Amino acid sequence: MAYKGFDKDLKCRDFQYAIGETYIYDGKVGACNSGFHACEYPLHVLRYYKPGTSRFAVVEQSGELSRHGDDTKIASSKIKVSAEINLAGLIKAAIEYTTSRAKPVKGSTTTAKNSAATASGYCGAATASGNYGAATASGNYGAATASGDSGAATASGYYGAATASGDCGAATASGNCGAATASGYCGAATASGNYGAATASGDSGAATASGNSGAATASGYSGAATASGNSGAATASGYYGAATASGNCGAATASGDSGAATASGNCGAATASGYCGAATASGNCGAATASGNCGAATASGDSGKVRGIDGCALFLVERDSNRKIVAVWAGIAGRDGIKADTWYSLKGGNPVVVS
Repeated sequence: MAYKGFDKDLKCRDFQYAIGETYIYDGKVGACNSGFHACEYPLHVLRYYKPGTSRFAVVEQSGELSRHGDDTKIASSKIKVSAEINLAGLIKAAIEYTTSRAKPVKGSTTTAKNSAATASGYCGAATASGNYGAATASGNYGAATASGDSGAATASGYYGAATASGDCGAATASGNCGAATASGYCGAATASGNYGAATASGDSGAATASGNSGAATASGYSGAATASGNSGAATASGYYGAATASGNCGAATASGDSGAATASGNCGAATASGYCGAATASGNCGAATASGNCGAATASGDSGKVRGIDGCALFLVERDSNRKIVAVWAGIAGRDGIKADTWYSLKGGNPVVVS
């Protein structure tokens, strides 16, 4: 089993794929050169496809194989696109990938309350399943799990996976390509390494992925998701959630009611799809969308653009070559000649339709 990335149209290098289909390459296979490419480790896919603008799938590779030396990417002469998988699925698969390869060392399992489990060796696994327990796997490829209430799990090595599934738990995976998941209420998940993915699905949870191409998802009510690395994707789907993508080309989405989505990097995209949501794109060439009722979209950077459904507020800023503000504009989609679901940018002090 492997994982493959595509663009939004399910294409890779201009080759059109389809879910459920099998393809055969007739020629010499070479990693990063020819054949069909996919990654064994799920989060390695994020090195090649941005999480905010891509699609992913579980694939089966066979025939002639060629491995890449820097990560788990494999080229093959035959590939079957088995099923599409979302970002949350990639995160879950990354945790399973690491956990299945881990070896417990140094007393790495304990079920008593207030207990601590530590696995400091390579490929170690640490599990504290009792309430208030703390699990730490500091070696490379380690997996740390604290499933009890208020537990804390930390995997600081490369490719580590940390999971705190109890209420109020905190999970931290600070190594590159790490995955941190805190699914309990009020949980906090942090993956600070490059290509890391952090998910806090409980109510009031906070997920932070600060590495490049990281993905942070807080699906509970009032959750906050922050992806500060370049090309990161932050999603807060609960009510009143806040999603922030501060890296260039990042994508921030707040789908709950009254949520706020901010993309502060250049070419970032911010979308607020919930009722009364606010989307702000402050970087150059940023795009802000208010797709929920009574929402607001703001593009304050140079050459920014906004759009919204009927009744949404739109705000634009125009700047000169020195980035000084020369004009501002505010309007309502569907009124005074401003079309709904249409991109607008400010030029010469006037809103104009752009692609």
